[in-house]
Amino acid sequence: MKSLSEIETTVKRASKAVGYSWGISEETGKSIRVLELFGLPGIKNLNEYFKEKNNNKFENLNLISEKNFSGDNPYCPIILGVSFLDQINKLETKKKIEFKSVAYPLLFLSFLSRSSEIIGKKMHVKFDNNELLINLNVNIYSDSINKNFPKMASNLEVNFLENKDNFTEDEWKNLYKLSEDTFVEESERLKQGGAGAGLTDND
Repeated sequence: MKSLSEIETTVKRASKAVGYSWGISEETGKSIRVLELFGLPGIKNLNEYFKEKNNNKFENLNLISEKNFSGDNPYCPIILGVSFLDQINKLETKKKIEFKSVAYPLLFLSFLSRSSEIIGKKMHVKFDNNELLINLNVNIYSDSINKNFPKMASNLEVNFLENKDNFTEDEWKNLYKLSEDTFVEESERLKQGGAGAGLTDND
């Protein structure tokens, strides 16, 4: 079994070999490492994308806005991912970001996962008929998608989720009230049985 370190290094070198800068290649290595760590087919999708990249043209999006429309060609998921990662602190204020036509969306998701960790917020991602929860670079969760990720996402939407508790205020109060039992003052009997000299101590 290949180590995560070996995966990251090999992906970085392969990305440089197909024409990306060392900086972008390094970010790609880190992102594919994330996918493989989560048990998702990062290497498979990257190989397929690199093969298509030799024969097809993909759009590079460097400045992301709320609504992004590619021209005649789909967005490159790697350049799109690096741009998203670089601009994440500004993008989160927009609440929702939309993209039309993204190639190999799984590769883009890996950059979203890392972005989620940077801002400390979860993301809800929808593309075509799939919905996923990006959870602070801890995992990528979906109850519907399988490992046969599509090669193209016609519409991809990223929603930033505000941090909030998963329980009600009443549930919290009930639990907190129970925890207060540990603050009850010691009875006289407990004090007498504690450490140090007691009433039966003989000199």
